Amino acid sequence: MAIDLTIADELLTTTRAVRKRLDFTRPVPREIILECVRISQQAPTGANSQGWRWIIIDDDQKRGQIARAYREVAGSIFSEASKKAKASGAEQTARVYESAHYLVEHMHEVPVLVIPCLQGVFPPEFGMIAGSMIYPAVWSFQLALRARGLGSTLTTALVSLKQEAKAELLGIPSDVSVCALLPVAYTIGTDFKPAVRPPPETIVHWNRW
Repeated sequence: MAIDLTIADELLTTTRAVRKRLDFTRPVPREIILECVRISQQAPTGANSQGWRWIIIDDDQKRGQIARAYREVAGSIFSEASKKAKASGAEQTARVYESAHYLVEHMHEVPVLVIPCLQGVFPPEFGMIAGSMIYPAVWSFQLALRARGLGSTLTTALVSLKQEAKAELLGIPSDVSVCALLPVAYTIGTDFKPAVRPPPETIVHWNRW
């Protein structure tokens, strides 16, 4: 199979973390979410375990509950971080935090909230291992969304909720770990561009550091 590198590279380089350009007014069909999950199931996973589980929230009341929980955890963190970044002259970083704070305030308006989970409970010191087993699937899911005109961003504040709170809020079994929260919506426009990054030569070491 010949892959069009122009299209593939554009998909990979323009799939951005979308917050302020999420369209809160346009419904997202369940079939689209299922298509993207189906694609994500082809992602690699440790020991071929495929312990992925997905909770899809499209009920208005439940989305409001999730948004409140997210706000309680994230709270004023992003607005304070934005102020500090501005004070230090880091304007781009400040804009990112402002965007994150905007999402905190509008999470309840996002049409679909997607919560990737992993079968099994991992202590904090194994967090990286858990992430490595599900984040390839999450990224594939986000790429599939982008190809269909939708956007998202990976957030992790919900992960820090106590297991009891997750069980009460979402019915999460005690042997399942919440790994992220992704707001999902059609994007306002599709003209996303690659971000400014340093040349690869400046961050690559050959054979040894």
